[in-house]
Amino acid sequence: MTKAEFVAKIAAELEVPKTVAAETVEAFLKVTTDLLRAGDKVTFPGFGTFSVSSRAARTGRNPQTGKELQIAASKSGAFKAGSGLKGL
Repeated sequence: MTKAEFVAKIAAELEVPKTVAAETVEAFLKVTTDLLRAGDKVTFPGFGTFSVSSRAARTGRNPQTGKELQIAASKSGAFKAGSGLKGL
């Protein structure tokens, strides 16, 4: 499902124009992203939890040359499904 299709479904569910649904989806994405950047978790009981996952620095290997290289530490967004989504 694309973002446009998702917005159309939200608009139909709420019986509002697509522009209002698009603004709502954009606001949700912005707020969620801002909270994750601040290090917070976003939890929706029964649906799931958005959080930030940290990856430690490590040594990797270039598959073409076999040469070792350092991979920097990084952070990434993560989602853990709640009870309402498990077993679909």
